[in-house]
Amino acid sequence: MKTNDVILQTTTKVVFFIIFLFSIHIFFAGHYTPGGGFVGGLLTTGAIVLLLLAFDLKTVQKALPFNFTIMTGIGLLLSLGTASGAIFFDVPFFTHAFDDFTLPLFGVTSLHTAMIFDAGVFLVVVGSAITIIQSIGGDS
Repeated sequence: MKTNDVILQTTTKVVFFIIFLFSIHIFFAGHYTPGGGFVGGLLTTGAIVLLLLAFDLKTVQKALPFNFTIMTGIGLLLSLGTASGAIFFDVPFFTHAFDDFTLPLFGVTSLHTAMIFDAGVFLVVVGSAITIIQSIGGDS
């Protein structure tokens, strides 16, 4: 029996982008307020799981053609590389650098290497969680 999921699928298309944009906001706000890569990654994973609930696995894989295992590896390299990069400058492990720069559209902006670390954590959380969910939910 085929069910009619028009309302669920239409609502999911809108809610997915709302959750995803909020996860990006939480990611960028995470350096000065609670949030960051882990919480942003969890919200993004939740948005993708919502897509998986409304649509089937093959449709979501076609819409998001990412290899989430490779995404996890890239995230680990970013996180560990940023954390251990401080050793090359003879400072303790996990020491992050920051400075204020003048960017054309943004004006004076503070840039941190902690943002690169958070991006790695974000990729690890999304990649590993979606890999687990796909392996549990997939038939192949």
